[in-house]
Amino acid sequence: MPLVSASTLKEYLPELTGDGADTELTNLIVRVEGAIALHLGFPVYDGGVQRSLNSQTYTVYLDGPMATMRDTVQIPFRPIINVTSVFSDVNREYGSDTEITNTQYEKDLQNGRIILKPTVASSGFDSGYRVLKIVLTAGFASAPSDLEHAICVYCSMLHRAKVSQGKASISQRDTTTTFNPRTIPPEVKQIIYRYRSSALVM
Repeated sequence: MPLVSASTLKEYLPELTGDGADTELTNLIVRVEGAIALHLGFPVYDGGVQRSLNSQTYTVYLDGPMATMRDTVQIPFRPIINVTSVFSDVNREYGSDTEITNTQYEKDLQNGRIILKPTVASSGFDSGYRVLKIVLTAGFASAPSDLEHAICVYCSMLHRAKVSQGKASISQRDTTTTFNPRTIPPEVKQIIYRYRSSALVM
C-alpha cells in the first residue's frame, strides 16, 4: 500500500467526485512514490521489484566507511528505522566471525549513519569492494505531512497532464501551447530535499 491514499489525493483534485477513479489514482500514487524514492536514493528493497517509500528491509553492500570519518558508515538513503546486522569482511563471505555486533556501534537513524564506539569496538570498518554488508529497515511507516503534500502535488500535476502526455506542445487556431516537462516539479524537490542522504550528489 502506498503512503498516500486516493481519498487524500482527491483533496488536490476537486474536479473528481465519487470513487470511480480510485484504482487509477492509487496506481498513480504508487508510481509517483517510486519516482520520489529513486530521487531520494532508495534502492529496490529485498524481495521487491520496484522502489518504495514504505518501511522495507534492505541488504546493503558498501565499499567502506566515510573517507573523513573512518569510524562512521553513511547509508546512502534515509531515514533508517533499525539496523539488523553489520558485517565487515574483505573476503566478502560475511561469516559470523566478521559480524560487528550491535553493542559495538551507535545508530544515527535520522541521518542514516552507523558509528563505532571507540572504547567498545574490537575492530574498525574495512575498506574495499563490497566489504560491508548491512541488513536494515528503512523508509517511512507513515508519511510526514510535507512528504504527503509533495506526493499529492506531483500526482495531481501528472493526472491533469494525461491528455497531453507525450506531447511537447499543441497548436490550435494559430496558437501554440508549450507544456512543462513531466519531471519532478521544483516545489516538490524543495520539499523532499531534506530527506535526501548526505551521501548523494546534489
